[in-house]
Amino acid sequence: MDAEMLQDIQDYDEAVQAIINGEEIIPAHVPYAIIDGENPVKVWREYRGLTQPELAQAAGISASYLSQIEAGKREGSTAVLQAIARAMDLTLDDVVYNPPEE
Repeated sequence: MDAEMLQDIQDYDEAVQAIINGEEIIPAHVPYAIIDGENPVKVWREYRGLTQPELAQAAGISASYLSQIEAGKREGSTAVLQAIARAMDLTLDDVVYNPPEE
């Protein structure tokens, strides 16, 4: 067995163990959408299968405020973004929008 094949097997075994340990595996379309400039709150909300009213209620904010955050019309305070992140079992870094520099 060559070294590359052995490394592939070890990587696979580590990934399986991570899943067994409860690590979430995120499909590629989620980070790619964020990298492509989509609002991370919206991308994560849709991936989690939540409606705007459901997420807004879980985060303790109005659905219109959430809509404005997702549309980029409002940034959202750190406290609000933390509440949104907690409601989706994410970190603050996961939901902060950092548009690509041009």
